[in-house]
Amino acid sequence: MGTAKPRPWVAIPTFLIIQAVLACWWAAFYPGLFSRDSVLYLSHTVVGPWVSDHSVLYDALLSLSFTKTGDLGAVTFAQTTAMAAALTYLAQSLKALGAPRLPTTLVAMLMPLAPPVGAFSVTLWKDVPFTICAVAVAGVCARIAARRAVTVPTLVGLGLLFTALGLFRANGFLVVGVAVLALLVIVTTMRVRLLLAGTFAAALPLVLTNLVFPQFGIMAPAKTYVYHTAFGDIAVAYRDHPELFTEQDKALMANVAPLTRWWDGGTCYTINPLIWRRDFSWQQADAHASELLDLWKRLLISEPRMVIDTRLCRGAIAWRPVQDEFAVGGMTYRFSLRPNADTYVGPNKVPDFPGRWVFSLRPQSWELNQVADPWLTGALAPQYDWVLWRGALWAYVSYLAVALGALALRNRYVLGVAAVVAGQQLTVLANISAQDFRYMATPIFVGVLLVPLLVGGLGRVVVASARGAGRALRRKPSEPRTPLGNAAPAPDAPPATAPDAPSADEPTGHGAAGDGAAADGAAADGAAADGAAADGAAADGAAGDGAGAGGSGALGREGDRE
Repeated sequence: MGTAKPRPWVAIPTFLIIQAVLACWWAAFYPGLFSRDSVLYLSHTVVGPWVSDHSVLYDALLSLSFTKTGDLGAVTFAQTTAMAAALTYLAQSLKALGAPRLPTTLVAMLMPLAPPVGAFSVTLWKDVPFTICAVAVAGVCARIAARRAVTVPTLVGLGLLFTALGLFRANGFLVVGVAVLALLVIVTTMRVRLLLAGTFAAALPLVLTNLVFPQFGIMAPAKTYVYHTAFGDIAVAYRDHPELFTEQDKALMANVAPLTRWWDGGTCYTINPLIWRRDFSWQQADAHASELLDLWKRLLISEPRMVIDTRLCRGAIAWRPVQDEFAVGGMTYRFSLRPNADTYVGPNKVPDFPGRWVFSLRPQSWELNQVADPWLTGALAPQYDWVLWRGALWAYVSYLAVALGALALRNRYVLGVAAVVAGQQLTVLANISAQDFRYMATPIFVGVLLVPLLVGGLGRVVVASARGAGRALRRKPSEPRTPLGNAAPAPDAPPATAPDAPSADEPTGHGAAGDGAAADGAAADGAAADGAAADGAAADGAAGDGAGAGGSGALGREGDRE
């Protein structure tokens, strides 16, 4: 496994195969899968008022598709194309970095067959384009690692993708912040520019939401939408420790929802039983948001561990590889497989609008639907949850893969490939509303594509360790051997041979080539001095000994090089 030159032509068949498989998912579930949120994305843009509770950019894409084509299939098909491009780009970038070529290509081509990739790509969620951008960020970081430097084009690419993350999800700026901080620790060049690009990308969505969008009639998010996780913390505290609440606190909470609703909604895994029930008034919650937030701050100061434990419980989708099947809200939410909007959200649950029928299943190919539907349904079985739908497992796989890759390639920049994974994991861990798989889709996609790098890095480290151990054993000096029957001379006894002659017991396997040259010189001197054949023969014998010693030394060095 080593850094390899990219082969752009390989990207074309890879992209086409991924696109073809995703197009089959699109035809099987046309115009796309959806949830209550999906209906809300479009309803408020048609009925009004337009609010920025969700992604204004994604809402605008749905509205554009609806008004121009009368349907939403254009959005989901565009998602399949963008997903195919992002997966192909990440695969090519990892191969340029040094991941095994064939396994990485095969993994990329097989990924769209899996429901977490195929069905997710054709779902009307803002999390889909968010994940696409995050996968592309990992690809750019892999390119940086391959070059071992941050270049201007990669910096521009990161800036644009980071900005898109913030525009497609309200908490995207937090993901950007964590990812940029991680990259600043890893890279050694252009740190200031990287920090500026990340700061701009994180700040732009906040500026747009609070200053720019209201100028165009797009209202700021409802306070309950912004603080809903804090309200969930209050509900958990009230259920577990009602003694912490004064009568004034209870009166405040009763203005928003009956105390029984606060108690029933006090499950730490999700806030859905609290805020998405008829007896919880969003209007009253918005009106008393400041007072409720003060109550939450008091709990945070007086009982910080309780609030932290609640956040860890609700963020279990980010750190716990298995779901809790026995707790309310503890199971992973994947998809809502309903045929139309009314069967999912019910009549009068969201503002109605002409053309709401677009949120209905109308497969372009019933044959593909009959294949894809049972395939997706079977994948939703609980026994597959930990490997298919829980991003925590794949986040850990990502960290292990980049760590081994950095060690094997001796390239610290490899660690940056998992920067966006860390950003999403920590953000979800700190502030999320429920156990939805879509919140941790990025670690699944990136982690799966990092498996070949993980295996290759592990193999390289093992082989390198084995070779190092073998060299150490060969370099270990051997004990000098004493021929049997020859007693060692006494310490004070004179040498048995002349001082200039080698001892018979002295090892000769470490002689250098220079020793042979000295022996040749001795032969020349003997011939010049006496001219006797006997002396010349003796000198030749000395030369032969020297040559033999030199040859032994050469063999020893060859052994060291093996």
